[in-house]
Amino acid sequence: MREAFHEQLDAMFHDLAAICGSVETAVRLATEALLGGDAETAERVISADVDIDRATERVEDSAFLLLSLQQPVASDLRTVVAALRMVSELERMGDLSVHVAKIARLRVPNLAVPDDVSPIIERMAAVAEDMVCRVSKIITDRNVDDALALVHADDEMDQLRRTSFAELLSADWTHGVEAAVDIALLGRYYERIADHAVSVANRVVFVVTGENPASVGA
Repeated sequence: MREAFHEQLDAMFHDLAAICGSVETAVRLATEALLGGDAETAERVISADVDIDRATERVEDSAFLLLSLQQPVASDLRTVVAALRMVSELERMGDLSVHVAKIARLRVPNLAVPDDVSPIIERMAAVAEDMVCRVSKIITDRNVDDALALVHADDEMDQLRRTSFAELLSADWTHGVEAAVDIALLGRYYERIADHAVSVANRVVFVVTGENPASVGA
């Protein structure tokens, strides 16, 4: 009975990693749509979000079923509860990718990102995508060291966010209010994707160690 229970837990983490892979694809395609002014690709991201939502619902159903039928305690309970929180974070990351795609679609046939700001947004997108990719492996391997490394890896994202705000507030900004709003929102979306990735990594650390990541990394 316990062996079957742990197989179900492992299957749930496999599903979480698969969802994370779908989110990585969503981030990548949303960025392609944004920087290329590609409405068709933007629509793909928006339409595919329903698949992420359905996958998260399946994980939630599995977790609640385990809680009701197995009544886990100690580390097993910690794992199930963490999985529920992780799937919520992943779903939100998918939603944020949709927000990026919607900005891209709204501005077609023009580009939402002015040329002189494009390098900053491109880098934010690259950092976000890399963090999502790393989270997928962290979920699969449940490697505490990799998770802790990711927790400290979003410093660059925070700096990029500050840089994007500096561009918006600069006296040299000539792109108008509409572009400024787009850049402010895009910066926030990519930053929040990174924040959610860190949160998922934190959950993995807690699952493995039973401790707060700050305590483990101290």
